[in-house]
Amino acid sequence: MSITMNLSIKDKWISFHKEHPRVRIRDAAKQLDTTEAGILASFAGSSVIRLNTEFTELWKRLPQLGYVMVLTRNESCVHERKGIFEEVSVNSKHVGVVVGKDIDLRMLFHCWAFAFAVFENEEAGFKKSIQVFDHQGTAIIKIFLQPNSDETAFDHLVRDFQEGLQTSALDILPAPAPPVYADANADIPSFVKAWGELKDTHDFFPLLRKYNISRHYALQVAGEFARKVSNDSVKLLLEHAANTQMEIMVFVSNHGNIQIHTGPVNKIVEIPGWINVMDPAFNLHLKLDHIADTWVVKKPTTDGTVHSLEIFNAAGELIVQFFGKRKPGSPELPEWTTFMNALQ
Repeated sequence: MSITMNLSIKDKWISFHKEHPRVRIRDAAKQLDTTEAGILASFAGSSVIRLNTEFTELWKRLPQLGYVMVLTRNESCVHERKGIFEEVSVNSKHVGVVVGKDIDLRMLFHCWAFAFAVFENEEAGFKKSIQVFDHQGTAIIKIFLQPNSDETAFDHLVRDFQEGLQTSALDILPAPAPPVYADANADIPSFVKAWGELKDTHDFFPLLRKYNISRHYALQVAGEFARKVSNDSVKLLLEHAANTQMEIMVFVSNHGNIQIHTGPVNKIVEIPGWINVMDPAFNLHLKLDHIADTWVVKKPTTDGTVHSLEIFNAAGELIVQFFGKRKPGSPELPEWTTFMNALQ
């Protein structure tokens, strides 16, 4: 269906933001019966410039921006990482990869539908950024400029990728039907045997697809390869990592992007309902009451067993994953293995 976002949406957002400046635009959009993309589109041609959908070409230009902050989130967790785009590989129109010590992404372009360049607007609460949304108007990824970003490169990028017609109309599509899994009828003994024969952690997702088993159900039937632990484990992990400077990997994803932090965490802040990492280059915000269950998961590899901490919501959807810092070809950190084995 086509939804035209006229000035009334723009005015509603400005009024709402003035009264509730601390409410995130994602949450406000639901209260205003619109979408986050719809709010931005209502400013098209002024504080917001609609960009074309040549996403692969757009992403190849992002290293020109220099130091930025990249934000990826789902309903329960927000991952913010500052740094520079280094190696950007977008040779496929469907999949893109960004690899570097700061910015580390795995992108699924088929979910991407709308892109906007956003300019500073104090009244609307906008910060200079590039923001990408799916077909339902939900944010996939946002790139925020920092004080030392290259403003000239941003202006050139906007000029080169802006749409000719700056319309507020968005073609919003219904959400796709959720996947249907064969959990109840799957050949579990064969699946678990194949799990035990894994050679690489990246082979796990193809294994789930081969047997058409949901990730959450797979952990329930995995036997020795997965065990449920306390939902306090994430707080214990972050505090332990901060106290010992054990370097970790933090994966947060939605259906269009995976964002990864690798390195230490330092400042852990718990406030009612949330556990947070508040470091200069990395912030994590995890909503504690969305955690339904937590699992320690083991995957065999040619480098030895790799352990992860995987956190799920009540719908059985993955919220966030944690690993010890490692690279292919290297075993995981012994201190990570010890900590994972000690969780109850």
